[in-house]
Order: sequence, then C-alpha cells, then structure tokens
Amino acid sequence: METIASYNSLVAVGDSFTEGMSDLLPDGSYRGWADVLAGRLAVRTPGFRYANLAVRGKLIGQIVDEQVGVAAAMRADVVTLVGGLNDALRPKCDMGMVRGRLEEAVERLAPSCEKLVLMRSPGRNGPVMERFRPRMEELFSLVDDLAARHDAVIVDLYGAPVLGDPRLWDVDRLHLTADGHRRVAEAVWQTLGLPAENDWRSPLPTAVPPKWARRRVEDLRFAREHLMPWIGRRLTGRSSGDGRSGAQYSAELGRAFWVTPEETHAPGPVATWRRVDPDPLP
Repeated sequence: METIASYNSLVAVGDSFTEGMSDLLPDGSYRGWADVLAGRLAVRTPGFRYANLAVRGKLIGQIVDEQVGVAAAMRADVVTLVGGLNDALRPKCDMGMVRGRLEEAVERLAPSCEKLVLMRSPGRNGPVMERFRPRMEELFSLVDDLAARHDAVIVDLYGAPVLGDPRLWDVDRLHLTADGHRRVAEAVWQTLGLPAENDWRSPLPTAVPPKWARRRVEDLRFAREHLMPWIGRRLTGRSSGDGRSGAQYSAELGRAFWVTPEETHAPGPVATWRRVDPDPLP
C-alpha cells in the first residue's frame, strides 16, 4: 500500500508572491497560498509548525541575505523558495548575479530540509508578460537545473494557462487574487505527494470580454494607483518591503519563530495560529 507523505513543518521564503499579496483579509493582513497550504498540512499533522519569512519587494540578493540563513537554521521538513522574478522584471537586470544568488540559496536550503520546493512562477497574460518572457524563461531554466542538481521539486505554475488569465490577478496586475492563491496552494499540495482535492489547472468559465471603455477606465486606475507608485519607488531606490519583516520573524529578537494551530483538536482548516517563541539564547 502506498504511503502518503507527512510533513511536520513548513518554512516559506521569498517576496510578495509568497507573502500573500493580494489575498487580503478583513483585518488588513494577507493570507496567500503559503498560509492556505500550511493550514491544510496542519490538519493532517498534530503539532505542525509554520513560518512565513517572505517580504514584498525583495530582490534575490535580499532574500538570500535576510531569509535563507534563517530558514536553513529552522530545519523544516518543507521549505519553499520563490525569488528572482522581481529582479527579472526590472528594466536592467544582471541575470548572472541572479543565477549566482539563486544557486547560493538552493545550496544552503536543500541540505537543511526534507523537501525543497521551487517554482516556475505564473505570469499575467498581457504586454508586460510578452516583454519580459525571455528573461523569465531564462530564470525558469535555471530553476529546472537547480532542482535536478539538488533533488528539489518544481511546481510549474508558468505552464498552467489558467494562471495567466487576468481574472485571477488583482487590480495591481502583479499579484494573484484569493482564488489564484488557492490554486497555487493546491499545486504545491499535489507536488508534495498529497491527494488532490481539486483540479487547480481547470480553466475559468468563458466570459464576455469587457468593453473598450471599461478597459480604459481600468488602465487609468492601474496607472494611477499602482504603476506610478511603482515607478516612483524605482526612481528613488525605495521598495515596498522597506522596514518590513516576515510574518514570523521578530525584528526585536532578530530571530524567526514558529506558529502552530491555536485549536489543536478542531476539525477542518486552521482558523487561528499561536506563536511558539524560540528558545532563549544561551
């Protein structure tokens, strides 16, 4: 009889995609695919622990310098690493540097965990996607190579046409909706060898394309609320992640911490988590 994999802990490393934008909760926080995945894994394993270290806007060098060592030290069963796309989407990008830092991340994380999960990230269909597609595919080729060399697994979101559907992307055109994040969680779930709960690749129902006037209104809103602030940050050397830490990282302590389900015997998805503080420093 085939044994279904079991995992006791998960650490998520990366940028806004893993932080959970734009899966917004009523309290103003973000949930995202990593939180959804952790909640589902926790139902299967008593005492499950989770930490999301991802921070929006981070480049691959920052991810390696600020998150990778912390994640490796936690010795989780599963580590997810998604990074480099913020670099690849910039007008000027040193892909050689991206390659080197991503290799460094994988070399440090792979020996620290039972299962390292890498991703070929999704991209919203449109002119921006077409402009940067060659650079993205260069990045994904590297991800494929690193996975083969370090026995990591790959979640191929880029190869799923449904995740290019604009309806699964928020108004900022950079981050997935809640439905998009749920699909990513299911994709990772299945890649970890767990039984499928739904077909995350299933296309959305056919819809009538919006009229020209509505598209122009949406374009103006996008430019005013998202594109211009993004350009402003690039021109001034700022990032949306400046001054932020991962959800399970204490800047005060300079250390990460775990969270575990608040209700240990409650059936169904995890509703709330409680913090598990790290052991005191010797």
